[in-house]
Amino acid sequence: MSDQKRNCWEELKCGKESVCPAYPNQGRICFSVKGTHCRGEIQGSYMDKINSCKSSCSFYAQLA
Repeated sequence: MSDQKRNCWEELKCGKESVCPAYPNQGRICFSVKGTHCRGEIQGSYMDKINSCKSSCSFYAQLA
């Protein structure tokens, strides 16, 4: 997938795509999906997690 845009689970290799609510169609906007699996924890809503995504998520940084 060198010239295609990758999804968060492909980039971060979390292994949680089968249980992630962003899978299979929202892997590029996972920050906006409630209940994603990040940093080993189930995340809350966009408002609950966006500051963390902005400050510490390498995948989010690539999107900006």
